[in-house]
Amino acid sequence: MQPHKYELVVWWSQEDEVFVVDVPELPGCMAHGATPGDAVKNAGDAIDLWIDTAKAERLPVPEPRGGRVEIA
Repeated sequence: MQPHKYELVVWWSQEDEVFVVDVPELPGCMAHGATPGDAVKNAGDAIDLWIDTAKAERLPVPEPRGGRVEIA
């Protein structure tokens, strides 16, 4: 796994009792873990899989924006 520069949004899911990571720049790319660190590590694996799948399907891979997502 290589380090990625995509924004990660980490939150606690009371329903699932895990930390969840959403990667807003990659639609549908999410991961979870028992700790925030585990969730972020798993998100790295999910990003790799998302990118590999997009490339295999000849779909565009968004470049990291490097900004923040505003949630209202």
